[in-house]
Amino acid sequence: QVQLVESGGGLVQAGGSLRLSCGASGRTLSNYGMGWFRQAPGKEREFVGGIRWSGSIYNVDSVKGRFTISRDNAKNTVYLQMNSLKPEDTGVYYCAASRLSLPFRESGYDYWGQGTQVTVSS
Repeated sequence: QVQLVESGGGLVQAGGSLRLSCGASGRTLSNYGMGWFRQAPGKEREFVGGIRWSGSIYNVDSVKGRFTISRDNAKNTVYLQMNSLKPEDTGVYYCAASRLSLPFRESGYDYWGQGTQVTVSS
């Protein structure tokens, strides 16, 4: 069993930055593919990007060049660094752990955090 806890969300102006953290207990995150998802108001949850066991990273086109994902195995934590934030980045951000490499679909994930709210004002 893996327990995931996100933190670092908040209110930021457009163009600003936030760093989200996803801490884990119960298992070592380095054994999992870690994905980040977000859900905007009134919309379905969508995949943002993630980091594979190998350390390779994938981001969707809408956040490429702005968001960076990293992991600190010693702290058992994964990070989502978000720069140049836009109002359309507003939503609840979730981290998730998968026994697979890096699924793009929610169904590929075994464990989820509770989410953290990110609000970007214009």
